[in-house]
Order: sequence, then C-alpha cells, then structure tokens
Amino acid sequence: MSFPRIVGVGSSPAGESELTSRDLFSVALAEAFAELPDPAEIVDGLYVGNQSESYEHQIMYGTLLAEWAGLRHTPAERVEGCAAAGALALRHAVRDVRSGECDVVLACGVEKMTAGGTAGATDALSAAFDRALEQRSGITAPSQYALLANRYLHETEATEADLAQVAVKNHRNAAGNPRAHYQSEIDAETVLDSEYVARPLKLFDCAPVSDGAAVIVVASEEVAADLDGGSPSDSDAGTVAVTGVGTGTNNLAVAERDLTFVEGAHRAAGKAYDEAGIDAEDVDVAEVHDAFTVCEALLAEAVGFAPRGTGIESALDPAERSAGWTDVEMSTSGGLKARGHPIGATGLYQAIEAYEQLTGSAGDRQVEGANRALCVNEGGVADAVTVAHVLEAV
Repeated sequence: MSFPRIVGVGSSPAGESELTSRDLFSVALAEAFAELPDPAEIVDGLYVGNQSESYEHQIMYGTLLAEWAGLRHTPAERVEGCAAAGALALRHAVRDVRSGECDVVLACGVEKMTAGGTAGATDALSAAFDRALEQRSGITAPSQYALLANRYLHETEATEADLAQVAVKNHRNAAGNPRAHYQSEIDAETVLDSEYVARPLKLFDCAPVSDGAAVIVVASEEVAADLDGGSPSDSDAGTVAVTGVGTGTNNLAVAERDLTFVEGAHRAAGKAYDEAGIDAEDVDVAEVHDAFTVCEALLAEAVGFAPRGTGIESALDPAERSAGWTDVEMSTSGGLKARGHPIGATGLYQAIEAYEQLTGSAGDRQVEGANRALCVNEGGVADAVTVAHVLEAV
C-alpha cells in the first residue's frame, strides 16, 4: 500500500507575536517550501485548521491563506474542531492524497489568540462547551479540566507534586526547541508555588495562550520521489510517511463521560494503530494533547502506553516506570504545556515534532532510534473530538 509522504514542514515560533495570522502563515509557508518548488507549481489543495473567528474577526481562512500562498483558484477550506482543527486539516490532506484526488495538499493551521486578550481567549474556548448544559454556568476550560484532575487524583495515587513533574519535564524539553513558546526550564517548586487557576491545577499546570501558524506539505509517494530526484524506492531514506489515521468523538458535555478514561482518544489511537499495522509498544515518540498536565497522564493510559492509574509516570525515565509501561518518550517538543498552544495549529506543531524526530533533525531533543511516532490532538474538553496520526520513517 502506498502511504502519503510529508515532504516539507514549517512554522512560526509559538508565542505572543505582533504579526497577524496571515503573516504568521507566511513565516511557516516560507520554511515549508524552502527546498521545494513554488506552491503554485505543485499544490492541488489546501486545508486550514482554525479554532475561532473571534480573535481577528475573520472567517474564510481557506480563501485567505490560499491567496497569501499564491494559490488562486485552488480548492481551499477552513476546518474546525476547536483545538483538533490542525490535525483535522492534516487528516483531510492525507485523505485527498491517499485517494488519488490530489498529488500535493497543504495542511495548515493558524491562530492569533492574543488578539483577544485573556478574556477573549476564555470566551472563544468556552464556545466548545455544551451551550445548554455548560456554557450558561460560566464554567471555563481550566475548571473543566480541574474536574478531570480532581477525579484522577482521587482514583489514583497521583498527587499535585506528580502533576508538577509533568510540567518540569515538558519545560525541559521545550528549552531545546526553537519553535517553543517557553524555552527555559523550571523546577517543581516553581510549579507548586504558582497560583491556583482551578484546584488542583495551578498556573504552571496550564498551557499558555499562544499565537502561531504551521504548514505541512503532504504529497503522494510518486511526487515525493520526483521532488527528491529519484524513484519511489530511492526516496525512502530520510522521508516520513503517514501510515495510520484515526478519529473519534465523545459526548460534548463532560458530565456525561467517564472523567478518567479518555474513550475518544482510545478509539482514535486504536484506529490509527490498526491502519498502520502496529501496536502501542511500537511507538517510539508521542506528541499528546497536554493542554493541562493531567492530560498527559490520561492520554498515556488511553492510547495504551500505560496501565490505568500509572499515566502520571510519563515524566519518569522509561526505566523507572511501572510494569506495563512502554518505552515511549512523550511530548519531546515541550508539548502544549511549554511548546505552546496556538489552538488551530497545535495538531500540526505536533506532527512537525514527529517529523523532526523521525528524520533525525530534532537537535538536543532527538530520541535515538526513533522510527515511529503517534500524534494525538483533541478538541473540546478532553475527547469531544480526537484525531490520531501514526507517522513512520521510511
């Protein structure tokens, strides 16, 4: 079976930026095409992940970014799934190439979150909650995830100090990532001494409000070979294939779910594993949706890396984890927690980290011998919608 290839990646650094979303996109596009022909020469389609039009009072991001990339008359669409929008854009690009409808498709994501300030971001994110059951109560994203965290700490032996170690690990990883919002390490005391946002989650348990844009160029195996100057078999060294994709949804309202088992992620990852013909223990590196520290623990369990109740050990060296854990390295980019979380682009930042790990270009973050990666991107609270991708070095 022929699998779509990733032939170029690019992003702006995540963080607070004075650039508009279209200019952030231009930065990402320039990097992605640095060694490729002009987009107008090869691109057949474009998808844009974008969470909310409220930040810049802008819709029609598909048309806007196609125009900005010089792709007039090219099919272009915005896709929305709250924070899963970026991975949905990648899913659509992979689908179009895999089906043979297109040879080269851009998966893009962009969010200019700081344009709305903290209040604007809080309000925009709350639109992902059930209007009838949740929004009218005034509940916020941190308080929703605090429900999950409180229940997880109640049902397991995990503590707030354990959650802090996840933040410490991810900031340590982000310190070596030039794309990251926070490029400095922190210690556990800094996390534990920070103010509560919604108990038991403190300021340093939470991902920041970030601006950013990311672009991934998805091509057929044949086009990837042409761009590389050889036949498909010649192009295999140093390239990355998307070998598995899975999606799933759960109830929108958190109250109607199991708070400590992320079923949507479990199902989405399972579908991606099945397509790729692998199991959880075959994954070397994983980028998961750690919008809050507890999410990394929950997702480690949901996707099969860890036995129930031990996901909090993701911050430990693999040799120190409980029996039943795999050897996977998680959130090597720094994760949403420290790399940053420009909502509509987050899923693509995850895939860029996977690409760099699998091509040996992750610098100080490089995991030796990394051949397979899993990316798990979620929208809404936890798994209202989840998209999982398996990427492999080929």
